[in-house]
Amino acid sequence: MIRGLYSIGLWLASPLLRRKLRKRALAEPGYGLAVPERFGHYTQPPSQGWVWVHAVSLGETRAAAILLAALRRAMPDMRLLLTHGTATGRAEGQSLLRAGDVQVWQPWDTPGAVQRFVRHFQPRIGILMETEIWPNLLATCQAAGIPVALANARLSPKSLRQAQRLSALSRPAYGALSAVWAQTEADAQRLLQAGTRPPQVLGNLKFDASPNPAQLVTGRAWRHGAGRPVVLLASAREGEELMLLSYLKSFRAVAQQTPAPAAMKIGVMDVQWLIVPRHPQRFDAVAELVQAQGFSLSRRSSWVDAPEPADVWLGDSLGEMALYYGLADLALLGGSFEPLGGQNLIEAAACGCAMVMGPSTFNFAEAAELAEAAGAACRVVGMPEAVAQALAWLNAPQQLAQAAAAGPEFAGAHRGAAQKTAAAVQALLAA
Repeated sequence: MIRGLYSIGLWLASPLLRRKLRKRALAEPGYGLAVPERFGHYTQPPSQGWVWVHAVSLGETRAAAILLAALRRAMPDMRLLLTHGTATGRAEGQSLLRAGDVQVWQPWDTPGAVQRFVRHFQPRIGILMETEIWPNLLATCQAAGIPVALANARLSPKSLRQAQRLSALSRPAYGALSAVWAQTEADAQRLLQAGTRPPQVLGNLKFDASPNPAQLVTGRAWRHGAGRPVVLLASAREGEELMLLSYLKSFRAVAQQTPAPAAMKIGVMDVQWLIVPRHPQRFDAVAELVQAQGFSLSRRSSWVDAPEPADVWLGDSLGEMALYYGLADLALLGGSFEPLGGQNLIEAAACGCAMVMGPSTFNFAEAAELAEAAGAACRVVGMPEAVAQALAWLNAPQQLAQAAAAGPEFAGAHRGAAQKTAAAVQALLAA
């Protein structure tokens, strides 16, 4: 009955979804592509036998890329059906396709749309990345005898509380999963409380990612040529850029009137600040914000052989985080200075870039704790403290070098989830 009411609500909301997609497509044209797929209507001929992987957005797609590499080694003839929910996820996913693979949108979770999706593609198995639980989709797959696993699975305490408040809807959905492969023991315990079968703890796929070596070389060469230390605000979320810029602006006004302490050789005015927003649709808005705060700006999209001089550099490109981490002496973790749970800090560690975290890291709780314990990252209470810690490290180069060196060692110590997860997929297919 509860799922029936949920289904009616989604069906009534379908016109609103179409309107939202049209509006979002004005800023991100990708949302205007293949809209009928979202409602279970496809141009591809019906087929079957797919290994279906659902990666809703950019971060999940990057995790899926690591798993897919392991799956293709284990199952060279695998036919991939790749689904997404966001334009950035779909754009990133295009690079993962091989001849014969198919990429479509995730179906809107109405009974009709998910039934058409399942009938059309008849996947052998479904692999949902990290957090994606859709009641009708899971119920339909269960009824069709299609095993569905939650891979690289995580569940924060907040999300568990939300699931428990809606347990009449969420518990059957979690219970319909054929397997759950959790990142951490804490995630496994929360997923079990949400209603899953006992999870296996296989680790975090993102530890198995290897930084792009060419990007690292280029970034480090550019850092050497910058002439001053570079501090990166990595994968910044809305509100965090203004936090940083406002603080720098106020500090600049004070610095013009009061000399820096003699003990601090490197101050705010001596640093090259680099901001990389998490979402590409915000690149232009962040550029305008930088200039509105009175700072000169240079954008990555305009660089040819090296960064161009400016108060603030803007990393307005996709797929180049290794370049930005190579370019930076240290980084501030985006998503952690607003209550958003943080972003992936594992890539920064693997690149040898020391990290300063804000208070909110619940999306990467264990990785954040492990990085801090290893000395590859430190935690502060807010943006002013993050800037202060950045300056403290820059003025203590031996401490900064130790933190940077701890990163690759920490990241390498936790590899292996991709191979374990690929083996678990094969086992589930054979069951």
